[in-house]
Amino acid sequence: MQSHSALFTAFQLGRLTLPNRIVMAPMTRSRSDQPGDIPNGLMATYYAQRASAGLIVSEATQISPQGKGYSFTPGIYSAEQISGWRLVTEAVHARGGRMFQQLWHVGRMSHSSFQADGYPVAPSALRADAQVWVVGDDGVGRMVDVSEPRALSGQDIQAVIEDYRKAARNAREAGFDGVEIHAGNGYLIDQFLRTTSNRREDDYGGSRENRIRFLLEIVAAVADEIGAERTGVRLAPYITARGMDCPDVIPTILLASERLGGLGIAYIHLAEADWDDAPQIPEQFRHDLRRVFGGAIIVAGRYDQASAEALLQAGLVDLIAFGRPFVANPDLPARLLNHWPLASFDPTKLFGGNEKGYSDYATYAEELAIDDGTSRPSAVQESLPTQAES
Repeated sequence: MQSHSALFTAFQLGRLTLPNRIVMAPMTRSRSDQPGDIPNGLMATYYAQRASAGLIVSEATQISPQGKGYSFTPGIYSAEQISGWRLVTEAVHARGGRMFQQLWHVGRMSHSSFQADGYPVAPSALRADAQVWVVGDDGVGRMVDVSEPRALSGQDIQAVIEDYRKAARNAREAGFDGVEIHAGNGYLIDQFLRTTSNRREDDYGGSRENRIRFLLEIVAAVADEIGAERTGVRLAPYITARGMDCPDVIPTILLASERLGGLGIAYIHLAEADWDDAPQIPEQFRHDLRRVFGGAIIVAGRYDQASAEALLQAGLVDLIAFGRPFVANPDLPARLLNHWPLASFDPTKLFGGNEKGYSDYATYAEELAIDDGTSRPSAVQESLPTQAES
């Protein structure tokens, strides 16, 4: 057992006391029931298995039909979806866990087949150089090019803000302890933040103050609905994929973070680039973020136990989110605490399907109990076809 481990100290996040600093990162797994994108018992099992995390952040969940961009991802706008998510939160709470819901609108990261009028929406009518996962009429999921978007009108923008408010209310009704607003990874809010995707000439485009306005109005609406202490925001300052390589993004995100601190939200969650040759997060940015934002800071990237401990000990972050390691290790905190070996995941089972590669991964104790001495599932180390993290 590791002594003086920062990962295993308690942390107060708003009204929640977290028993450790390990967060289960939001990861798209596309297992909802169809039709209707409804959470189900299989998802409840999956999340409950991982309830030993200090905090679970759910997979990205669309706030409206318009906000959908990938097949079989769950929603939080219908009565059936709220009931389905209640199965999940009750299962997690029964295991002593805590869970936030990640609220999601993909914006231009969508396909015409998901949209009632055939057009995704965006701050500007600029198509992304990107693909989304779409299940065809043959039942097979494939990566396909995103469709041409239309620009949101001023009235449309107000409707989306209201959709976020309603989604936060629905999340509380479903039993979540709070919500995380997804404002990173090239999705709708992130599209407003960056000059590469936002060419508007109204109050939501141009200057930094204008480009952060959409984010701040959404956060204010959500905080008004459920409380700032139950509200987090995910940002992705150094991710440049999907046509998001904006030269002004870092000062824009620091300005947004300062304003978010003024709203008193619980945390900022940084999605960090996690491929092999990804740019490193400059230490100066971490110090700048600490200076302008007084809430908790969560980071998610390619962290192992040693790098997570080092960042926590340096005082630059408060919580570390693990994505892929949680897929194959439902007992990840226990494995890290006891230095038990980590199982590897099967990347071919990330999106869609059944319990295989989802809820059938064993705990370390279960692995030891297998009579033939083999570990399950078989170790696979391959590159992801696309990012698993939401």
